[in-house]
Amino acid sequence: MANSNDNSDTDKQTSITVEVAYATPQRQCIVCVEVPAGTALIEAVKRSQIPDLFPDLDLDTADFGIWGKVKPPKSPLKHGQRIEIYRPLIADPKESRRKRAQRAAKRR
Repeated sequence: MANSNDNSDTDKQTSITVEVAYATPQRQCIVCVEVPAGTALIEAVKRSQIPDLFPDLDLDTADFGIWGKVKPPKSPLKHGQRIEIYRPLIADPKESRRKRAQRAAKRR
């Protein structure tokens, strides 16, 4: 006869917990989500309800990453991973650095 605890052990093995993070200049949000093992990154983002909290967030055009490395939306997840939703860049980082260096040179 099977022990009733066997099912909970199986559930623990088949579900994982991940974090979903998104930030704007005004606020940030990090949500823990429990999903089945192997769930696609985009599905965890949708389950996080972050798109509901940030109505301007367009998941169709957003880029995603796991711990700072860009990943496609269909990437399978592993327990403990942190999904990051990236906003589009407002300015080219190389151009911004060049302008800062020019301003610093003028001050010298």
